Amino acid sequence: MIDTIYLKIGTHKITVKLEKNSATKALAELLSEGDISYTAHDYGGFEKVGDLGHTLPREDKQMTTEAGDVILYSGDQIVLFYGSNSWSYTKIGKMQGTADEIKEILTQNNPVTVTIGLH
Repeated sequence: MIDTIYLKIGTHKITVKLEKNSATKALAELLSEGDISYTAHDYGGFEKVGDLGHTLPREDKQMTTEAGDVILYSGDQIVLFYGSNSWSYTKIGKMQGTADEIKEILTQNNPVTVTIGLH
């Protein structure tokens, strides 16, 4: 199983260290067929959220997110956190970089196009 994926947001390429769960396994299988792009919008002043266009298996657990968390919500929404929230989610992984770097990238524009890939 792969342990990292990449997010491309504007001119930025961010490495995401993946969790080991059924959602990340299904996501890796989808990405083996090619990159996935979606549009993400600001929500609540602490996250960017968008429709993945695919449904992944859920393993929701109550958690408090932090900047850099990549989360699956409702099985088909990908949430990129630049702040914090408490809810029941399936964690996909963690963006590599400081909280300030991640916040700057995610809040530069609204909406943003996010491309998820293996390379």
